[in-house]
Amino acid sequence: MNSIEIKEVKTKSQWKAFVYLPEKIHAQNPHWMSPLYMDEERFFKPEKNPAFAQNETILFLAYKNQKVVGRVMGIVPTKFNQSKKQNCARFSYLDCYEDFEVFSSLINAVKDWARARNCDELIGPMGFSDKEPQGFVVKGFAEPSMMVTANNPAYLPQFIEKMEFEPFVRLMEYDVPLKANVVERFGRFTQLLLDKHKLTLHEFKRTREVKPFVSSVFDLINETYQNIYGFAPVSEAEKNEFATRFLPLLNPKLIKVVTNAQGKVVAFVVAMPDLSQGIKKARGRILPFGWWHIFRAFKKSKRLVLLLGAVAEPLQGKGIDAILGSSLISSALSLDFSMMDSHLIMEENVKMRREIERIPGNRLYKEFQIYHQKI
Repeated sequence: MNSIEIKEVKTKSQWKAFVYLPEKIHAQNPHWMSPLYMDEERFFKPEKNPAFAQNETILFLAYKNQKVVGRVMGIVPTKFNQSKKQNCARFSYLDCYEDFEVFSSLINAVKDWARARNCDELIGPMGFSDKEPQGFVVKGFAEPSMMVTANNPAYLPQFIEKMEFEPFVRLMEYDVPLKANVVERFGRFTQLLLDKHKLTLHEFKRTREVKPFVSSVFDLINETYQNIYGFAPVSEAEKNEFATRFLPLLNPKLIKVVTNAQGKVVAFVVAMPDLSQGIKKARGRILPFGWWHIFRAFKKSKRLVLLLGAVAEPLQGKGIDAILGSSLISSALSLDFSMMDSHLIMEENVKMRREIERIPGNRLYKEFQIYHQKI
């Protein structure tokens, strides 16, 4: 038996091996999609990612015959544990060749590290927050992968179940055909509902029109996302980063905001073109010519990805989501989109799933599973 050695990432070459290992493992997998490496490198640099300073973390590499064959990240989510009065640890960004011995060695390394920090439960795959890929794909392996979602072969969930981890949180992903009759069905009630609840629907043509709403939108996210497992409140620094770094990349026509009589944001939705096929063709690299594939996907994609949305609790179940949905679909159709991806929805979020399932032609095409085990 070839011995397996687990090493903590400490050098620049190890760090680079950690970041780029998955593309070597999955080089022959036609369904695998690389991340956007510009963002991936930024994410794994502690000096550029404040989450490293706010949590305890470790990166491990697995070696077999002096070759890097696996990786995993361990996290102790300090603020989350304090707020929930828990002592959990997480594993994330786990990848390896199809070798159970390597896989189990990586998991056991995180277990030992977590126990040394008085943790009594290991949960994953789960990163710093719900803004990162979560869970292992357990259904829909041959389906296309979306941005910021897990992208794994079937053997990884098989391995974690072999180690007797149990299901913890399940996430669902739907695709939905965009049809004019959906707009007609819900759109006719839009003005009636807005008048009834004294609300205003804001639609945008320019990015600068959106900027005044950014902070209030994230305040609403912080209010309404508390029950989403792993949610970390959005900080002022993250609000500013979104406004300066990400907002210019969004089409303002695919952003909808609803305010009440006092001007407070009470609902919103944000969507963007699916760039996954462009990123796949670019192999995750902007240079030298990857930017062209991504730009082309941004301009030519017929698939929309639902990024974020929320309705203030007092207005939930009162048709506000239908206002947002019909307005978004109307704009999407005018921009020649034909499909929409729901992104990840918790299985227990029955309200959201019900709204998606009300749309004719919807399809549950992918499922993800987060696991846990007492340690």
